[in-house]
Amino acid sequence: MKLRVMLAAALFGVTGAQAQGVVNAICSTDQAWCELAAQDFTRATGIKVLQTRKPTGEALAQIRAEAANPKTDLWWGGTGDPYYQAAEAGLLDPYRPAYLNDLHGWAVRQYAMTQNYVGGFYTSAIGFGWNEEVLKKKNLPAPKCWKDLLDPRYKGEIETSHPGSSGTGYTIVAGLVQLMGEDAAFDYLKKLHRNVTQYTRSGTAQARSVAKGEVGIGISFIFGFDNERLTNKFPVYAAAPCEGTSYEIGGIALIKGSRNRAEAQRYYDWLMSPQGQQVGARANSLQVPANKTFKPDPRIPALDNVRLIKYDFEKFGKATERKRLVDRWVKEVEALPR
Repeated sequence: MKLRVMLAAALFGVTGAQAQGVVNAICSTDQAWCELAAQDFTRATGIKVLQTRKPTGEALAQIRAEAANPKTDLWWGGTGDPYYQAAEAGLLDPYRPAYLNDLHGWAVRQYAMTQNYVGGFYTSAIGFGWNEEVLKKKNLPAPKCWKDLLDPRYKGEIETSHPGSSGTGYTIVAGLVQLMGEDAAFDYLKKLHRNVTQYTRSGTAQARSVAKGEVGIGISFIFGFDNERLTNKFPVYAAAPCEGTSYEIGGIALIKGSRNRAEAQRYYDWLMSPQGQQVGARANSLQVPANKTFKPDPRIPALDNVRLIKYDFEKFGKATERKRLVDRWVKEVEALPR
């Protein structure tokens, strides 16, 4: 749903502030974060934010379709791989902020790796979440490792996302390929398919599905499951796979040929500032923020004890590699009966 955030300054008690332009954005992180960031930015600057929330795969498709006549100025949030593909296709403008020293090293490396076309906005790791009450009722153990998910007892109890539409889904597939080797990973995914109840369009859906008891187990980013337990008080727990796991560096980028470049850059800089980065936790979206100059929310899960793979963002961020892996997944995995 399009969020037309056209907030008069008087509504927020800011005397004398007037709207100073408009920015058209696509947000690919959690809906609540998208909405709150747009509202806070408008309150702070008077700039109207016309913003759509879309999964990264769908956002990339829209930006490609608009290439000859861009309607989007800024894209932010969501897994970085589709951003690399947009940069590769010449759809982005480079931007190297003056405040790089305020950012964590992994965020700075994102700029360096993409020749400043893509910034590192946040990071988080892939893992499992489960509903303790659902598993207890069905006498199922909590999974701790990738291999555990192949247990036939989990049939119909696992939800994950589609790698064609969801950056999260692609990060899972690409991570397994790097962890296991490609053929072994696809053998694993075929076996996992027997236990999957559905592949959602968006990778943010799993935490809520697990919290509501619609499925026992979800595969997604760990922070979403932790949020359901810590903030919303559901009996949801999470773990990083014992064998190792992939992770994301969320992206942020300016769109080439955008109509509102000055306003887009201002929104970009605000989102990367301590003020903007704190919005994530306020919206109960608990990724690790890129800006290191403020104290993050204590609910944000630490990655110190997570066995992260050496994710090859450059290789698996290429459009040809993504298409090849997604096509193979559709043909060999999705097409199988369950």
